[in-house]
Amino acid sequence: QAQVVESGGGLVQPGGSLNLSCSASGFTLWDTAWYRQAPGKEREFVARIKGEERNYADFVKGRFTISRDGYMVYLQMNSLKFEDTAVYYCNVYALREHFWGQGTQVTVSS
Repeated sequence: QAQVVESGGGLVQPGGSLNLSCSASGFTLWDTAWYRQAPGKEREFVARIKGEERNYADFVKGRFTISRDGYMVYLQMNSLKFEDTAVYYCNVYALREHFWGQGTQVTVSS
């Protein structure tokens, strides 16, 4: 089992930045994605890093950057908008399974 832990969420004003972190109990996060779920909406894909390949949802291109540093994956979020408010989840593919964290709340508000 891989225990996935996210951190770095919080309250930020529009135009601000946050950097989310994800770790998974000692696993190297070779294939890891971020998703988000806003109130009343379905969970949606945000970004993925697999090896050196990175993919982004259209609505975050140019604003969010996913990266990996050893056993951590980061989601640098810049130019945040009201509509980025959501719980952000890290999804790790390891041991031929997908593991989810508990999520970290990101609130964009003035």
